[in-house]
Amino acid sequence: MYIPIDLAWIEAVMLASVRMVAFVIIAPPFSFKAFPGTVKGIIGVGLGVAVAPRVTDGFEVMDDWEFLLAVVSEATIGAALGFLVYLIFSAIQATGDLIDMFGGFQVASGFDPKLNTNGAQFSRLFGMAAIALMFTTGAYQVVFGGLFRTFDAVPVGGMLNLPATAEQLVKSLSGMFVGSIQVAGPLLIVLFLADLGLGLLTRVAPALQAFSMSFPVKIGLTLILGVLVFTALPAFVTSLTTAIAEAFGAVTSP
Repeated sequence: MYIPIDLAWIEAVMLASVRMVAFVIIAPPFSFKAFPGTVKGIIGVGLGVAVAPRVTDGFEVMDDWEFLLAVVSEATIGAALGFLVYLIFSAIQATGDLIDMFGGFQVASGFDPKLNTNGAQFSRLFGMAAIALMFTTGAYQVVFGGLFRTFDAVPVGGMLNLPATAEQLVKSLSGMFVGSIQVAGPLLIVLFLADLGLGLLTRVAPALQAFSMSFPVKIGLTLILGVLVFTALPAFVTSLTTAIAEAFGAVTSP
């Protein structure tokens, strides 16, 4: 019995799966240790099969060296795209880190092995909220839509535009810090004014020892006003996701 095997289809799907697996390994939330390596591989291969109609059209069988070079290229593309998604979660966690540092929660910092992050209460809270918002706001659809469209700009076996990728990574990294400061900025200003007021009170009446109230006052303000910052996270995640989708196009542009 003769069973036809389409080698071109198999090679194209394998290369697409390499890009997807590299993306899943780097991009949260799949990169967290709560996802076993086997599950990450299955998700990546499943996404590679899902884009088979897009990547197999016009694909030709490669020789051994071309295929190995294509595997390296696909892994590089997937890792670069995954790092751009990682910046979304880094920006949100950086917002929590700023609040923890200025609000006095940094002394309770600890390592979360599941999220693979090191931070205090607000950092971990914002990190978990980012995961939930990725799915509740539909941001994951934008991310995966942009990921699938990269196969149109850079077909399997193609090369990444390294200068554009480096420029976009630097731009996205700087945007991450700016966005974190913009979201946490109002609360940071309030905490700074609280410190300034306690300092002036200490100068006027040193016997009161106003700075002894610094920690409870700043913690109370952080807990009260931190709710306002938390309510801004959905819009923050949506804007970051849109920026990442645009960055996908810039990275894969010829």
